[in-house]
Amino acid sequence: MCKHVLNAQVAIRSPCCRQWYDCAQCHADNQSHPLKQALEMTFACKKCKKCFRKDMQEFEESDEYCPHCDNHFLLEAKEPKARLEVEGEDVRVDSRMLKDERLKQAEGVTVWEDEGEAARLG
Repeated sequence: MCKHVLNAQVAIRSPCCRQWYDCAQCHADNQSHPLKQALEMTFACKKCKKCFRKDMQEFEESDEYCPHCDNHFLLEAKEPKARLEVEGEDVRVDSRMLKDERLKQAEGVTVWEDEGEAARLG
């Protein structure tokens, strides 16, 4: 599973070390040598788990699909984005992190000190 491209549809076999990676950044993270450029690339489809080769000099629109299962593997990459969130469960499930504003008014008031409201009622 690639942490750089979230929707990677194929794994690419690097021509330099013959190992499988989901993206060039994954190769750079795991290897000390630069990625070798090649005109023919070997892919492994993540949907049907079959390998195929593509000539990058003659790459056409029909080459964007796996020849075995027609999985469209040439997609715009979805990269993870940093965002701030509150740690905890979903508020709809666990509301312990929310304060009830009505309780703020009643803080510090006991039953014995609540004569003011009783006097106004009667």
